[in-house]
Amino acid sequence: MKKTKKVEKNIEVELRATLDEKQFIDLNKFFLKNGEDLGVDNKDTHFYIFPDKLLKVTDNISKDNAKITLKLQKIGVGSDFEEIEVFFAREHSNKAVRIFDELGFKNYMYSYQSRHDYLYKGIEFALKYTVSWGFHCEMEIMVASKKEVAKAIKDMKKVAKELGINIMENEELKGFTAKLENGWNRGEYSKEEYEKKKLS
Repeated sequence: MKKTKKVEKNIEVELRATLDEKQFIDLNKFFLKNGEDLGVDNKDTHFYIFPDKLLKVTDNISKDNAKITLKLQKIGVGSDFEEIEVFFAREHSNKAVRIFDELGFKNYMYSYQSRHDYLYKGIEFALKYTVSWGFHCEMEIMVASKKEVAKAIKDMKKVAKELGINIMENEELKGFTAKLENGWNRGEYSKEEYEKKKLS
């Protein structure tokens, strides 16, 4: 019997939204009750920003691994991101950062991310707090083909509307991320202040 070849889903379709503190708390409660709890996924991330791509080194604290990710386009240029990822042991994450630093990759951002993941109606929701973005949400569906992107976006926007989540469109994202790259922070709390609040 001929085996069916498994189709690799390596295109990440993402939508983003900023949240206020109450929305963040309410959504965590809602997903704990109505969704599948995928767990805490806190991480340290070093971003290297290029004109048309995004490279990052992530120390996945909660999952006890690390990875290098190359997104083949920047946030604000469409909602689908083909990714190339390499996983490795957490103990080597600082060495990976140093390699890119030594290669002269200077357009750089660092972020500690407090994150809780849920699955709801076939969509992965990440409820996050970072100093740069503040309270925010990412919605994600992985697909295998560009042909599937439009449907994934439509499905996510429908569920976002049901939940009262205001999705950021590309032009808004471009302006927002440009401000972050220039050192602006939306978050009200430092990492330490946020952890004391224990909101997620």
